[in-house]
Amino acid sequence: MTTDVSIALTDAEQGSSLWHDAWIRLSKNKMAVGGGAILLTFIVVALLTPWIAPYSYEAQNLDLGASPPSAAHWLGTDIFGRDVLTQIMYGGRVSLAVGFIATGVALIIGVSWGAVAGYVGGRVDAVMMRLVDILYALPFMIFIVLLMVVFGRNVLLLFLAIGAVEWLTMARIMRSQVQSLRQQEFVEAAVSLGLSPVTIIRRHVVPNALGPIIVYTTLTIPSVMLLEAFLSFLGLGIQPPQTSWGLLISYGAETMEEYPWLLIFPGLALTITLFSLNFLGDGLRDALDVRGSKD
Repeated sequence: MTTDVSIALTDAEQGSSLWHDAWIRLSKNKMAVGGGAILLTFIVVALLTPWIAPYSYEAQNLDLGASPPSAAHWLGTDIFGRDVLTQIMYGGRVSLAVGFIATGVALIIGVSWGAVAGYVGGRVDAVMMRLVDILYALPFMIFIVLLMVVFGRNVLLLFLAIGAVEWLTMARIMRSQVQSLRQQEFVEAAVSLGLSPVTIIRRHVVPNALGPIIVYTTLTIPSVMLLEAFLSFLGLGIQPPQTSWGLLISYGAETMEEYPWLLIFPGLALTITLFSLNFLGDGLRDALDVRGSKD
C-alpha cells in the first residue's frame, strides 16, 4: 500500500507538460493520426519523386495517346502519351510546395503583425487593425490576378501573392492571443526585468500562442492549395512545362467525357490531401484545447 502511494506521489510530482498531454490526446484521435500519416506519405513521395517516378517527366508516347489504366501505366496516360501517375507525383511537388511555402509567408506576416498590434495596443493597434479590415474588403482574386499581370507568372510570385492575401486572419488570431497574454504574470515579470518589447514578444508571447498558430496553419494549407488549384484551373497559376494538381484537373476537365481518368485521379490526389489536412487540423485543435479536454 505504501509503495502504491509513493508511486502515485512520484507521478504527481513529475507531472506532464501541455505538449505531452496534447500528444496523448492527438494520438487517440484516429482520424487525425490517419490524416497525418497520409499527409506524411504524400510529402515523402513528393520529395522522392525524381527517383521513384515510374517514368520520366518529359517522356511522351504519341503513338499510345490517351489510354486507360493498365499494367504498364497504373493511372493511364494523357493525350500526349505521358504517364498520369508520374504527372500527379510531379504535380504534387508543386501543389504541396505552394501550400507550405505560401502558408509560411502568411504565417510570418500574420504572426508579426498581430503580435505587434496586440502587444503595443492603443493607436498603433487601431491603425494596424483598420488596415487589416480594409484589406479584408478588397477582392483578393483581383489582387492576385493584377500581380500576375503586372509582374508576370512564375512560381515564386505565386507563393508570395497567395501568402500576401492569407495572413489577415492569422493577424487577427494572433492579436487576440497577445491581448490575453500581455496581462499574465510572466509578461509583467519580463517587463519589470527591463526586457525590450521585441524580446518579450519573441521569447515569451509568441511561444505561448503556438497552439492556435499551429492549428490555424494546418487549416490554412488546404485553403492555399485550393486557391492555387483554382488559379491554375483558370490559367493564372502554374504554367507548362511545370505542372500542379490544379493544372492537371484543368486539363482533365477539358476531356472528361472522353478520358475521365485524366480528371478523376488528380482530383482524388487533391481531395485526399485536403481531407488529411483538415482531419489533422481538427485533431490538433481538440488536442491543444485544454479547457475542452476531459482527460
